[in-house]
Amino acid sequence: MECGALQRSPGNEAHLKAMETAVESPDGRRERRYLHTSPEFACKKLLAAGERRIFTFASVYRNGERGPLHAPEFTMLEWYRAGEPYETVMEDTLRLLAIAAGTLSYRGATLDPARPAERITVAEAFACHAGIDLLPTLGDRDALAAQVKDTRLAADDSWSDIFSRVLATRIEPKLGRERPTLLYEYPVIEAALARSSARDPRVAERFELYALGVELANGFGELTDPDIQRARFIAEMDEKERVYGTRYPIDEGFLSALALMPEASGVALGFDRLVMLATGAAQIDQVIWTPYEGDAP
Repeated sequence: MECGALQRSPGNEAHLKAMETAVESPDGRRERRYLHTSPEFACKKLLAAGERRIFTFASVYRNGERGPLHAPEFTMLEWYRAGEPYETVMEDTLRLLAIAAGTLSYRGATLDPARPAERITVAEAFACHAGIDLLPTLGDRDALAAQVKDTRLAADDSWSDIFSRVLATRIEPKLGRERPTLLYEYPVIEAALARSSARDPRVAERFELYALGVELANGFGELTDPDIQRARFIAEMDEKERVYGTRYPIDEGFLSALALMPEASGVALGFDRLVMLATGAAQIDQVIWTPYEGDAP
């Protein structure tokens, strides 16, 4: 299945930057559109229409992302299961990783992808790798900042800014070193599209798969309450406007579809990153057939 790339909204995550375009009608009218940053909204509309198991292998587009692991256009493998818990798509990702290659390698390190995975919650990872008791700080920027050591913070950093910086610098590099790692139960504030955990409402049914310090997949137990989803999108766009001075429209058709969508779980896997590790490539452009050619600085 291939979803259309032109969307009314590219997604409503605060720090995700989209590529904007316009559709021109024969009479010259122009309608603002965006290239999708993920096929997620379209896939969930299909679940609401009655599909039960779907996948898409799609090019996606993200502005402001460039580096060894990032490209402005890349390939995403995304799939959904209606009526199944997010633990099921966790197992999907592990099975896919195990058959990708006999050995994964990156920056001189190697990994057997078939080894039994480490499973660690975000709170456990913060305690183990950064010495931070995370959950009591939720919503309290100063409480989290007080526990952060050896990480430079700015005075205007929000709780989420500090969380993301610690995750990127002190935790992610240590994940998936000896075996694949499933990092799960993200704080709800860091999982705008995931439902809250029945075990602990402070955290959400969100997981990420890591190998050799590289994030390969991001999955959810999907949120299906349109009112909660709208409130989360507004909060995300308020933050985008605060930081970047802009906001993206909310896809009302998507919110309407959520009211009809069955309980489901889904995951998005960065296919090019997986190919990188399977081939031992040093950067993502080496495995993209026709990589973006930017102007020389």
